[in-house]
Amino acid sequence: MTGSPHIPVLLDEVLAALRPAPGMVIVDATFGAGGYTRRLLDAGATGHAFDRAWPETREDPPRLVIHPRRFSEMLAALAEAGVAAVDGVVMDIGVSSMQLDRPERGFAFSSDGPLDMTMSQDGPTAADFVNTAAEGEIADVLYKYGEERQSRRVARAIAAARPLATTGALAQVVRKALGHRPGAPKDPATRSFQAIRIHVNAELEELEAGLAAAEALLRAGGRLAVVSFHSLEDRIVKQFLREASGAVAAGSRHLPPSLAAQRPVFEQVSKAIRPGEVELARNPRARSATLRHATRTQVPARRAA
Repeated sequence: MTGSPHIPVLLDEVLAALRPAPGMVIVDATFGAGGYTRRLLDAGATGHAFDRAWPETREDPPRLVIHPRRFSEMLAALAEAGVAAVDGVVMDIGVSSMQLDRPERGFAFSSDGPLDMTMSQDGPTAADFVNTAAEGEIADVLYKYGEERQSRRVARAIAAARPLATTGALAQVVRKALGHRPGAPKDPATRSFQAIRIHVNAELEELEAGLAAAEALLRAGGRLAVVSFHSLEDRIVKQFLREASGAVAAGSRHLPPSLAAQRPVFEQVSKAIRPGEVELARNPRARSATLRHATRTQVPARRAA
């Protein structure tokens, strides 16, 4: 938890949302370099952290337990640890600087590396996907998760260039398909890399399962804080909190009556909170970050996580 180049995003705002204090139990669902957890422990809280890249860690006395599991499994993991309810859950739904800046992880195309992109460095990789998936499936992934309007053109180019083994090779194929202009403010390969990474790691499904798990774990008065980094993630968090707080319009033809009439399981839902100029000057990668937070009510969780 020391010497890491990763800078936790919206740290002060997250701490203000969670209000850590001695005796509280707080889950850091995306441990990474431990930036949030360090400050939670400093405030006297006990931490349970989740990160598939870490070995299981238990301090003695047990101020911190690191679970090497997906955060969508937090309900089962904490039950095994004898924890039935917690006072706070924080999620930072983004790729850390430690991952982005290591070419061998294959998340970025700024430096050439193997086409991996897996969070836990196991299971099917990005190379497996682009080299074996049908052209139509690749196009659907690029459109759904990268909002790439020319997804079919890019998918056609990827299929024609197979096999692809490195981030540089994939980026060049995408740039050529989209007519890349050197010096343009945004590299056209960005959307495709985002889409493939999200698909390979099932990131949006993981987020939805993690939100449901947090709802089931938080005791009345417990607080949820979620930092997201692009519109697809933020849309899921926003909609989750709208439905969980009863902010959906009653009688909507798009929702069953039971959901429209649901008693709120969260309250005090914040508006979107974004980094200020001081933080952006210190950490430009925070520019796309959005924090939303809410407080758990006494109403039972809506569904099993």
